[in-house]
Amino acid sequence: MRQLLWIIIAALLALFAAPLSADELRPAVIELTERETGLWMLEWKLPVVATRGETAAPRAQPVIPANCEITSEPVQRAAPLALLGRANLRCEDMLAGETFGLTQLSGNSDAIARLVPLDGGVQSFRLTAAMPTATILAKPSSVQILRDYFVIGAQHILFGWDHLLFVIALVVLVRVPWPVVKAATAFTIAHSITLVATTLGYAGLPSRPVEALIALSIVFLAVEVALVLRDPDRQTFTQRAPWLVAFGFGLFHGFGFAGALSEIGLPQGEIIAALLAFNIGVEAGQLLVIAALIAILALLKRSLPKAELPVIRLATYGIGITGSFWLIERVVG
Repeated sequence: MRQLLWIIIAALLALFAAPLSADELRPAVIELTERETGLWMLEWKLPVVATRGETAAPRAQPVIPANCEITSEPVQRAAPLALLGRANLRCEDMLAGETFGLTQLSGNSDAIARLVPLDGGVQSFRLTAAMPTATILAKPSSVQILRDYFVIGAQHILFGWDHLLFVIALVVLVRVPWPVVKAATAFTIAHSITLVATTLGYAGLPSRPVEALIALSIVFLAVEVALVLRDPDRQTFTQRAPWLVAFGFGLFHGFGFAGALSEIGLPQGEIIAALLAFNIGVEAGQLLVIAALIAILALLKRSLPKAELPVIRLATYGIGITGSFWLIERVVG
C-alpha cells in the first residue's frame, strides 16, 4: 500500500513539475476550400517543435483526395511555431467518400481538418495519430462536430498547462469538494462569457496581456497556498470567496481560449453548437482533474500524513515558479 502511495506522490509531483512552456492548443490544421466549381484551395498549418532553442520541421504532409490533383506549385512559409502551406487543386466529381488529412501525427497530437464547399455544408474532423485522415461525408454531421469539439475542450484542460495549473492550485488551496466544484463551474461560466463574446465579435483583447494575466492568476493562487501553509489559521481571499476569484480570472482565461480556438477555427453554421460542446468538454475535464486531485490528497492525508505537507509545499513551489516564469516571459519576452 505504501509503495502504491509513493508512486502516486511521485506522479503528483511530476504533474506539478509542468514543462516551462504552456500548451496553447496549437494542433495542426488542414483546410480544403472550394473557390469555384471543381477548383479548390488547400491550406495547412503544421506546428514545429522547439527544443533547447532549436526547431524541428514537422514530418507530416498533406493528403489530398484521390480524385484531386495539384495544379500549382505548393507554397510554404515559416510562421511563429508553425509552418504554413498552400496549394491549388482541381477535383473531378464529388468528394464524398474520399479521404484527406495528413500523412502522420506523432504521439498524442491532434489535428483539425475542414472541408468548405461552395454550398456552405462545412465539415470539420478531428484527426489523431491513429486516424490522421478523414473520410468526407455526403452531408456534414452535427453529432460529429459536437463530439470532436467536446474532446478538444476536455483536452485543453487536461493538456493545456496554464489552465490546468490554475485548476490544480485552486483545488490545493480550497480542498473542500463542493466549494471547489462551485468555483470550477464559476470559472467555466466566466470563460464561456468572454469566449463567446470574442468569437462572435463583441469583445476582444490582445493575446500578450491576456497570456500574462493568465500566468498572474497562477502566481496569485500559488502565493495564497504558500501563505496558508505558513499559517494554517489564515483565511485568504480565495478561501473566503473561491467562486469570485475563479470567475474573475476565468474572464481572462476565456480570452485565451478564444485565441486558441481562432487558430483551430469553428465550423460555419455550427458555431454555437461547437462552442457549447467545447465548453462542456472543458467543464468535464475540470471535474475529472478535481475528482482525481481530491481523491489523491485525501488518500495522502489518511495514509501518509507526514508526507502531506512536504508534497503540497513542493507542488506549490513548482506551480509558483512555473507561473512566475511564464509571467516574466510574457511580459518581457
